[in-house]
Amino acid sequence: MRRNHFITVALSLMTMAFLYLPLIGVAVFSVNSARRGLVWKGFTLDWYYKLFENEWILEAAWNTLVLALVSTVIATILGTILAIGMDRFPWGKRTNGFLDIILHIPVVIPDIILAAALVVAFGLLRLVSSLFEPGLVNMIIGHITFQLAFVALVVRSRLVAIGREVEEAARDLFASNWYLLRKVMLPLLMPGIIAGGMLAFTLSLDDFVISFFTAGPESQTLPLFIFAAVRRGVTPQIHALSTLVMLITVVLVVLTERFTRSKEKE
Repeated sequence: MRRNHFITVALSLMTMAFLYLPLIGVAVFSVNSARRGLVWKGFTLDWYYKLFENEWILEAAWNTLVLALVSTVIATILGTILAIGMDRFPWGKRTNGFLDIILHIPVVIPDIILAAALVVAFGLLRLVSSLFEPGLVNMIIGHITFQLAFVALVVRSRLVAIGREVEEAARDLFASNWYLLRKVMLPLLMPGIIAGGMLAFTLSLDDFVISFFTAGPESQTLPLFIFAAVRRGVTPQIHALSTLVMLITVVLVVLTERFTRSKEKE
């Protein structure tokens, strides 16, 4: 059995340390009884208790959860429809290439550019309706704009993996379009749909730039709260809050990975 070279192993470990040691440091300081500084003064969970007693943080957490859930549900439905339409409709070669470019733009474009474009768009929409004033509605629409592309890409990759043979076999057995979608396509696509939805949910939880440009005075989210709090100084409560957000993100990623693998083995 061929062993990895020492340099390869060392570089891998250094990369892992570079990525995860700062996160571990935040988690460690969230249970440090010291209020300031880098000195360890004992283990405590008081910062977590105080975190759940802070009304501002609870309100921000509720806004974050509502924003992530609503935008994820809408983006998952629209992204799945978009992926099926792009992959199964007989588009021409040039049209299909153009649609691919359009789909990848929200993924590769810098968030600040997309956020600035949303500010202009909402400014024009406010001339039509006051519904588009800065606030939770704008934030939901803004999150959907970038979540939709991620969901569509994940679901489309699942469509490519499935192929067209199953659909052709179902049509040979006189399956209607509705029956084919409900009994054949959606069950096969479910791992991709769930994976895309969980990815969209995680991106929404962690998003700062889009939320910052579209938020109103009563729609602060946890990333916005952390940003504002850090400007006044990093406190143990911020460490505790960051640790909880990180743990939720890790749990979602692990659950998505396990669910996708279990479905692929079936």
